[in-house]
Amino acid sequence: MRVIDMKNPGDPEVLYVRERPRPEPAAHDVLIEVHAAGINRPDCAQRQGTYPPPPGASDILGLEVAGIVVTCGSQVSRWKVGDRVCALISGGGYAEYVAAPEGQCLPIPKDFDMIHAAALPETFFTVWTNVFESGRLQKGESILVHGGSGGIGTTAIQMAHTLGAKVFTTVGKKESVAPCKALGADRVILYKEEDFVTAIKETTQGRGVDVILDMVGGDYFIRNIEALAPLGRLVQIATIKGTHVELDLRKMMFKRLTLTGSTLRARSVEEKTRIAQALEKNIWPLLNQGHMKPVIYKTFPLEQAREAHELMESSAHTGKIVLVVK
Repeated sequence: MRVIDMKNPGDPEVLYVRERPRPEPAAHDVLIEVHAAGINRPDCAQRQGTYPPPPGASDILGLEVAGIVVTCGSQVSRWKVGDRVCALISGGGYAEYVAAPEGQCLPIPKDFDMIHAAALPETFFTVWTNVFESGRLQKGESILVHGGSGGIGTTAIQMAHTLGAKVFTTVGKKESVAPCKALGADRVILYKEEDFVTAIKETTQGRGVDVILDMVGGDYFIRNIEALAPLGRLVQIATIKGTHVELDLRKMMFKRLTLTGSTLRARSVEEKTRIAQALEKNIWPLLNQGHMKPVIYKTFPLEQAREAHELMESSAHTGKIVLVVK
């Protein structure tokens, strides 16, 4: 099969097409003929050598795919050959075939093509487990989503809005304001032009927001603390601007804050299966009814993975970038 490989860690030009053996599915796996694969920032980090795959995972880039089941392992009970699925995987997505645990596969929602389906797993798993499980966002509460124009951001805006929360978001360019509002953001803050803490305080009459979803870290941390309401929850999912921060513990104590965070890739198959089941119960009906849909910014053929990574790292996009394999 054709895959995207890399000679060594580095810039996007290290990516190239080569042939490698087609994977063999384990007893509880399905083999998927990949039609489309989502691009995510962790792929770029792995390419740069800073985010290695967990033990046992494929060293091929790619954390989410959509396609057709072509082989079922001996213990697979739910899926059959010919089923259309999207899947969260720990690696191997930039390829013509990938093996995925059956519990990490979900049916492609009604009226979704393969491109939109491939843009679902990584962001929807991430947003659900972090915002609604760890962050405990409830109907009628408020959330600040940093990076509203990215794949995580556009998903979080839609999901929070659809489930009844008031949504604030930060973006870096004016071109992202209207799209984020169209997805359900009540206020879009251009962080290069205004301080998000001041904007949040003004909009909430000084109270702050109930939940913040942050992938920035660094100097955003203490500002997030300031922007949180009493009993607020800060959920950290990445650290683009740095991992080391300082905290006046009294601020956390006085506001009775919850500080939490997570990564997704290294979690067990059992944990990812549980998240998939929660998504199918709570979110998939909304997708089937047309209440939410991933925002696709641009697609590239598999052999143009380099160009796709260059676009991802430019931050010029609003929404998801997807490789088309078939």
